Amino acid sequence: MFDLHRLRLLRELKHRGTLAAVAAALSYAPSSVSQQLSQLEAEVGVPLLEPVGRRVRLTEQAEILVAHTEAVLERLERAEADIAASLSDLTGTLRLASFQTAALALVPAALGLLRDQHPRLRVHVTHMEPETALPALQARDFDLVLAEEYPGNPNPRPAELEQEDLLDDPLHLALPRTARTPDGNGPTATLRSLAEHPWVMEPEGTAARHWAMTLCRNAGFEPDVRFETTDLLLHQRLVEQEHAAAFLPGLVWSGQPPTVALRPLPRGQRSRRIFTVVRRGRGRHPAVQACRRALLRAVALRSEQA
Repeated sequence: MFDLHRLRLLRELKHRGTLAAVAAALSYAPSSVSQQLSQLEAEVGVPLLEPVGRRVRLTEQAEILVAHTEAVLERLERAEADIAASLSDLTGTLRLASFQTAALALVPAALGLLRDQHPRLRVHVTHMEPETALPALQARDFDLVLAEEYPGNPNPRPAELEQEDLLDDPLHLALPRTARTPDGNGPTATLRSLAEHPWVMEPEGTAARHWAMTLCRNAGFEPDVRFETTDLLLHQRLVEQEHAAAFLPGLVWSGQPPTVALRPLPRGQRSRRIFTVVRRGRGRHPAVQACRRALLRAVALRSEQA
């Protein structure tokens, strides 16, 4: 029988990419990880790694082993959930990753609900963008991730992960007061009128940036992006100070009245989907279920206050 600990190291290598990254994540020496994987190769009787430059990649046989390891770990996730469900109270630590606007608008209220209902549950929150948080979830760094999906830009849906919708967050074109836009010509004409105006957008490689660039190009222009940041509060401030135009989601206001002029976007581009993600089998865990209920209640409270 293959050693489960060594199989997990092989799985970690698949998700983290390098022996050094595996060692750092698990607080091992790289030489120890390499030795354990060499022993696993001896157990299996076939090569599991092959060199590619200064790195290594998994062989076809290693990929087969990882697929079976995922199934075993999913079953263990379910066992852990069943044990937790048999207890009278929630204890331990729930590791949550959230992007900025959800962390500001929803997470504090959800934490308050969890504190009142499950005082012995420790919730550890990390601010992290979905592009980074979702791979980290697969690598078992988190138990639950808040993620987003922009219109026309569906996220990959790995079989190892499960999603549950939380809310649809409206998206708007945010205008500086100095911007001159046509009246009565529709969202696309308003957007096109900002072709020569400076813009603030999220960095290259993010889903939000891809969506925003596509929206501008479909309106017939290449935006002059002078500011790049994942901090949407900075987006808001740059619009307020008349330095840039931006696309801002509803959650950025955290239930408060908007501080800049907002215009509608073209049809089909007016909201982003926000959802929670867990590893397959983890969704049955009482702590995950309690956190998801608290987040849904936070969404409801925000709607009641609007």
